[in-house]
Amino acid sequence: MPILLPVLTCALALAGVLASEHRGSRWGNVICKPLASLSFLAAALAAGATATPYGRTVLLGLALCAAGDVCLLGRRKAALLAGLGTFLLGHVAYGVAFLRGGVAGGAALAAGLALLPAAVVALALLWRHVPGAMRPPVVLYVVVISAMATLAWGHAGGPGPLQVGAGATCFWLSDVGVARDRFVARSPWQRSAYLPLYYAAQILLATSVAAASC
Repeated sequence: MPILLPVLTCALALAGVLASEHRGSRWGNVICKPLASLSFLAAALAAGATATPYGRTVLLGLALCAAGDVCLLGRRKAALLAGLGTFLLGHVAYGVAFLRGGVAGGAALAAGLALLPAAVVALALLWRHVPGAMRPPVVLYVVVISAMATLAWGHAGGPGPLQVGAGATCFWLSDVGVARDRFVARSPWQRSAYLPLYYAAQILLATSVAAASC
């Protein structure tokens, strides 16, 4: 299957998600979000994800994120916690993939130093809005996504393609947007910003498997 087909399907499904958000159509989301998630999984398979350890680990991360997308269709606390946990494991899988693909220490250090103040600012802005019981998992999540992005840029600065760093950065920004939407103020316009970043991130990471040699 050509990679372009699932990429275009993901873009069309994303358009459906955004339209559903602005129209307040829950059923539109229930249909379009899983379709968009299945599309980035298909893009990874079309790019040859099963051919290398890196590709297979990225595919695992994508699958966990797709499961997280389904969990976050719910609005109860249990659904939020399930989504948070599943995405957390997805980020861990991505981090392992970058390590398996090779990481340049200098690039990872530079990325980590750049991300540290951004992570502190994000937590500071969210902190008073996050319920007490949710604060430890939110802190853990920010640490894990920042570590994932650090390793991504380490991989991009070494043997990996630059799209890995770009994808991880888009993912980091979209997760901060999700947190703001969940804990600070819900807005379809806000989701119009972070949802495209999220799906762009997944497509960039999914198609990065084509360049993997190990």
